[in-house]
Amino acid sequence: MSDVINKAVEALSAKIDGDFDGKVKFDISGEGQIMIDGDGVRAGDEEAECTMSADAETFQAILAGDLNPTTAFMTGKLTVDGDMGTAMKLGSALS
Repeated sequence: MSDVINKAVEALSAKIDGDFDGKVKFDISGEGQIMIDGDGVRAGDEEAECTMSADAETFQAILAGDLNPTTAFMTGKLTVDGDMGTAMKLGSALS
């Protein structure tokens, strides 16, 4: 597993307290996937209500708080496939 994925799982676990009531997959180009759901955060590639895709630089900027997820989406740096409501709930949890 990539170092980017390992660090992202750790950072997301600290931000999301485990009671997220959706199922989201982050697809980080060239690095791998991360699942976020009611069971917590983990590396994995499973079915999800929503898949958010970005390159590693964009994803790391979102995690660091340097880039707002909504801004990333509006500028085309982050794409969302699936339930937009679930994506918005996760975006709020990351802010």
